[in-house]
Amino acid sequence: MKSILEELWYGNICPSARCLEATAETKQLIEYIANHHNNLSSTLTEQQKEILEKFDDCSCELMDINERDIFLYAFKLGMRIAIEVLSPCSDQRGEL
Repeated sequence: MKSILEELWYGNICPSARCLEATAETKQLIEYIANHHNNLSSTLTEQQKEILEKFDDCSCELMDINERDIFLYAFKLGMRIAIEVLSPCSDQRGEL
C-alpha cells in the first residue's frame, strides 16, 4: 500500500478533480443558472454571445483561482493544527 505522499506524487490524488455529490439545493441552483443563461443567450446578438462566452470563461478562471487559494489555505491550516496537536509542548495543561 502506497503512502498518501506517494499517491499524491503519482497523481492518484487530485483534489481539484474530485466529484461532489450534488444535493437537491445544488441541482436546483445549477438548473436556475442554466435556464437564466439560456434565456439571456437567446436574446443576444452574435457579438453579445461572444462577449458572454468571454465573461463565462473569465468567471470560470476566477472560480478556479479562488478554489485553489481556498485549498492552499485549508491545507496549510490543517497542517498547522496537526503540528500543534502532535507537538510535545502543545499540551501545556497536561493530558486531556
